[in-house]
Amino acid sequence: MAKELLQEYFELCPEGRCPVHPLNESEKRNVMDGAVYLVGIIQKAGTKNGNGRIYRRETLEREIKNYQKAIDERRSLGELDHPDDSVVNLKNCSHLVTKTWWDGDSVMGKIEVLNTPSGMILKELVKSGCKLGISSRGLGSVKQQGGHTLVEDDFQLICFDMVSEPSTPGAYLAPSKGASSVKMDKAVNLYLKEGKDSKINNLLDNILRD
Repeated sequence: MAKELLQEYFELCPEGRCPVHPLNESEKRNVMDGAVYLVGIIQKAGTKNGNGRIYRRETLEREIKNYQKAIDERRSLGELDHPDDSVVNLKNCSHLVTKTWWDGDSVMGKIEVLNTPSGMILKELVKSGCKLGISSRGLGSVKQQGGHTLVEDDFQLICFDMVSEPSTPGAYLAPSKGASSVKMDKAVNLYLKEGKDSKINNLLDNILRD
């Protein structure tokens, strides 16, 4: 059976509730230097998603385990918006998945927003309170079984992209406003430094003018 491109959308923290994963000391220093981290749900097993597909737990466990090598080598890149192909375009990369773990049937992830052109745009969107979702991207075949669409065992995870149009209502990341020297926005598990960064704003303006 031919493989197809499978893209699934998820809410990082449904209704603003998901386990907090503390930053390590290096990440805390990065935040003080202007870095942004996001933590939340990036995939789910055994549950029909907004596209009507179900992923088996054992399939996702295998792919998340394989994905760990990319994380270890800092190759776990994702794009701002998702293309309609299986290639991760480096010039569009905006973030890096730095850690994954399981919470029940949910795959959790920690995401570092990069200082790339797309990453700068993503950072400003997050800081401005724009609603964003996350999308897994992979290749695999599907079959109908018992009235459900099951993703076959040949599924191969490619990456996780940040997107603006989730397929299910409420599948958004929506930072709220607040302030502290190192801010942990508990409503969305968003880590960022207090205040606006004029360098980021200037760079974003330059990007948009080019």
